[in-house]
Amino acid sequence: MKFKLVHRASVLGILANLFLFVIKIIVGIIYNSQSMIADSFNSITDVFSSVMTYIGNKIARNDRDNDHNFGHEKAEYIFSMFISLSIFIVAFKLLYESIVAIIFNHKVIYSTNLVIVSIITIFIKLLLYLYTKYLCKKENSILLKSNNIDHRNDIFLTLCVLISILFSKYNIYFVDSIVGILISIWFLLTGYKIFKESYNVLMDIAIPDDEKNKIIKLILDYKQVNKIDNIHSMSIGYKYIIVLTICVDGNLSTFDSHSIANKIEKDIIKNYPKVKEVFIHIHPI
Repeated sequence: MKFKLVHRASVLGILANLFLFVIKIIVGIIYNSQSMIADSFNSITDVFSSVMTYIGNKIARNDRDNDHNFGHEKAEYIFSMFISLSIFIVAFKLLYESIVAIIFNHKVIYSTNLVIVSIITIFIKLLLYLYTKYLCKKENSILLKSNNIDHRNDIFLTLCVLISILFSKYNIYFVDSIVGILISIWFLLTGYKIFKESYNVLMDIAIPDDEKNKIIKLILDYKQVNKIDNIHSMSIGYKYIIVLTICVDGNLSTFDSHSIANKIEKDIIKNYPKVKEVFIHIHPI
């Protein structure tokens, strides 16, 4: 179900952002609006993001196989990292062009067409934001989350563009370039956030300490467990693998000690949805 929802959201994102890019780049060039041109680049970046979402989701939905024993869910994070890198490239380009526009005092030609395009953009992005927010409540997906955050950011960014256009009506032109700079900074911050989350998962980040401590407490509640020698974890996408060693009475039979381990494994997976698999090594003492 999750992969079908992400697929649907990515296709809608591609179509909507292609439409917005075309109308924004046309009116932005005609009326020399730096902020509108910047916003059009934002839309084409969103198209790329939606394409990466589509491809990443298509790979991630594949089941585990002999070469990928824990599945393909990390593919989503690989493609999320591609999205963040594309955002960085566009952000630096827009930052440069906006600074040049300030230096050479580029003037925006005010037009109601610019206002209309901004309003259309806000409306479409609001619909996409509400739709992806609804999907995020149903399924946990970094690709859905990234798209939802991106749509939300676009609403505020286009509001800024609209403000700069309205200022140009009164011959206040520097606001247009300042908004372009603010958009590029926003891109950098958003790109960094996506990059960091993807990097952490790809580098096998451990389960958060609060979750780890709860799991330790759950294990020690078993009277047969004397202590935990070690506990390690790694991320495999949205979930974690836990590997640990427990110490039990050496006089227990092999069957009894392994029964304890099996119960603990099932208990952890039942109580912690973020844990996909648990591997327990038994140390008799």
